[in-house]
Amino acid sequence: MKHARGLTMLASSALLLTFAASPALASDTAKPKQEVLYPNATRVAPKLDLTNQKEQKQLNEGLDAVTAGDKAKAEQTLQPLVDGSKSKYAQALALQGLATLKYQDGDYKGAIALLQQSLANGVLPNDTYFQLEYMLAQFQLADEQYQASLDTITKWRAEGKKETASSYATEGNDDYRLGKYPEAIAAIKKAQSLTDKPDASWNQILMASYAESGQGDQAAQMAQQNYEANPNDPQALNNAVAVLMQAQKNPEAIQLMEKARANGTLKTETNYVNLGKLYLITGQSKDDPKPDAIKATQVLEEGISKGVITTSSDNEMLLGQAYEMADNVSKALDAYGKASATATDGEASLRAGQLLLTESKYSQAKSQIQQSIDKGVKHKGTAYMLLAESERGLKDKPAAVAAMKQAAQQPETAEKAKAWLKKAGAGN
Repeated sequence: MKHARGLTMLASSALLLTFAASPALASDTAKPKQEVLYPNATRVAPKLDLTNQKEQKQLNEGLDAVTAGDKAKAEQTLQPLVDGSKSKYAQALALQGLATLKYQDGDYKGAIALLQQSLANGVLPNDTYFQLEYMLAQFQLADEQYQASLDTITKWRAEGKKETASSYATEGNDDYRLGKYPEAIAAIKKAQSLTDKPDASWNQILMASYAESGQGDQAAQMAQQNYEANPNDPQALNNAVAVLMQAQKNPEAIQLMEKARANGTLKTETNYVNLGKLYLITGQSKDDPKPDAIKATQVLEEGISKGVITTSSDNEMLLGQAYEMADNVSKALDAYGKASATATDGEASLRAGQLLLTESKYSQAKSQIQQSIDKGVKHKGTAYMLLAESERGLKDKPAAVAAMKQAAQQPETAEKAKAWLKKAGAGN
């Protein structure tokens, strides 16, 4: 059997890398500190104005409630201080506590506004001020305000005169999100140089920055090394595969995933589906795609048999494509049939009809293609042209003409359809 013409190219989309900001809460600064955290700060520390012992106790209770996750108590305790305390210090710390609550609720903009209000208050000791300023940068990162976050970190470092691994990691994250890849690489490397326990997510940013800046070999090498060092970490595998795919090193990605499959760490639906797709993408670039397509069917069938891959329309569609490329018509049609049964559109039926046409099974092809049109397809003109081809195979010229006239109304097929109609003497 010849390959079905128009086989859709599978998208080689890399897995999404996520780098979540995890801001550390500022400590209860109403209590005395044993260590000065910002001894070289350029900011002149203001004189504190909290003298009311009752308010100091109330502030401590409110901040303790935030730490304990008691939102109701925290709000009931801290909001009155914001509204009515004569102490700017108490107001500022209460605002910080309320900002933390909003952050925990996912209201990043609300959290940022309260934290900015707290910082603008003026009466905060240096250690507290710079802790909150650093927290603001992390809140802005979480809210995808990357330039604002970067500006805040720059100001924090310039005025606080402090360098930490985590601050450079935040800077690198901001740079990456802003598309400033060389700067991101430099910042992450600086972060890693400042600690003997670098966070695993920093490598993700570094690998992605290498890949985005055209240093695919460097990214691929890092990805493989990271996975080899953490062979039982599914995230390390996902990140490595994503970077290798982005660097267009599909054979290396396949090799890595097959290694995981062999040692039993290929466990998720995403893993199995991505490996199947990788085989199909690789096969499509070869003169003979059949060997890679067969491997794709084996991977997908294994995932299904283990209960890892669910029988969704998308997965059945992928399996159908794999069997079609492997020249296994019966199994391809079976998979397309299962996909069509649960699909909300007619794409699977169209693929089945197109495949049946290559087998000269015109009646069955007509049925599948008509079903696809009834359910809705992305390329309606193509569907009508295939329907016309089915009618021609059935020797029904009037029906073929009628279908081709429908194809002539679609922009994507109008030119070809009109040419066909003219040649058939049915131009009008």
